[in-house]
Amino acid sequence: MTSSTTNPAIQSAIRKLLPDLYAKAGCDKIGFTRDSFAIILTEVGTKHASNGSEAELHTFFLALRVDELALARACAAGNNHAWELFLTRFREKLYLSALRIVREDSAARELADTLYADLYGTTTREGQRVSKLASYTGRGSLEGWLRTVLAQEYVNRYRRTKRLVSLDEESEEGVQFRAPEPAPTPAADQRLSQATDAALAQLPAEDRLILSAYYLDGRTLAEIARMLGVHESTISRKVDKLARSLRKQILASLTRSGMSRRQAEEALETDVRDLQVNIRRSLTQDSQDSTFSKKRVEARVREGEG
Repeated sequence: MTSSTTNPAIQSAIRKLLPDLYAKAGCDKIGFTRDSFAIILTEVGTKHASNGSEAELHTFFLALRVDELALARACAAGNNHAWELFLTRFREKLYLSALRIVREDSAARELADTLYADLYGTTTREGQRVSKLASYTGRGSLEGWLRTVLAQEYVNRYRRTKRLVSLDEESEEGVQFRAPEPAPTPAADQRLSQATDAALAQLPAEDRLILSAYYLDGRTLAEIARMLGVHESTISRKVDKLARSLRKQILASLTRSGMSRRQAEEALETDVRDLQVNIRRSLTQDSQDSTFSKKRVEARVREGEG
């Protein structure tokens, strides 16, 4: 049920809560055994609450959307009955979310349909079924998670479309006559790059999506709000909050690495002029996208209050 490296407090909490969580999740209706569900709970707890006390772990596990977690993981495992339940509950919601993003019926259905293969898991990797639903952890609603995945798919498709520019179009734009971009000046101190990448890597999926859409794609707050089905002011507050939070995290990381507070603040003000790094791996899963200038992120971070 657990690995030897699992926090014993996680094992203890799961043993005590498993009967109630198993019943609440309706696992018996979709073919999950107690041991199978315990493995999933252990995975989620180890990933997101590994340092918690037993009391904190009780609170963590009781707050999980265990019914939706069990449903998602059963779909990821190839359970056809679970997939039918999933489609009954979420097919129309996926379409409506897609419609809010693209605002056209056929395009919305096409966008929603593109997700089904990835959600169901029609491919395998190293003999294992690959399904996006296997990454759902139950910490938020499955509907909200699906909305984020759908919006990310739209962003990825938008980027792919932007890259498919014909040679004629490039000629008209004078692309072939452009001088080559100068190579970026090497960074004076790699600690800034490492601190920024580490801070971005810890962000939840929806926060990475917001930053990706806002900074990588230059999408407006209103466009991002439509993608996620929230008000524009919510996204505006979110971006400002993320900028302040990232600034604090980066400064703290730099001071832990040996910089003084003044040196850390100077690093954010000066090194960013010359530094370009590929942080696409922290914001998206599309490794083929072009390099994103950290200058734009850090410039926004510097605006935040310390």
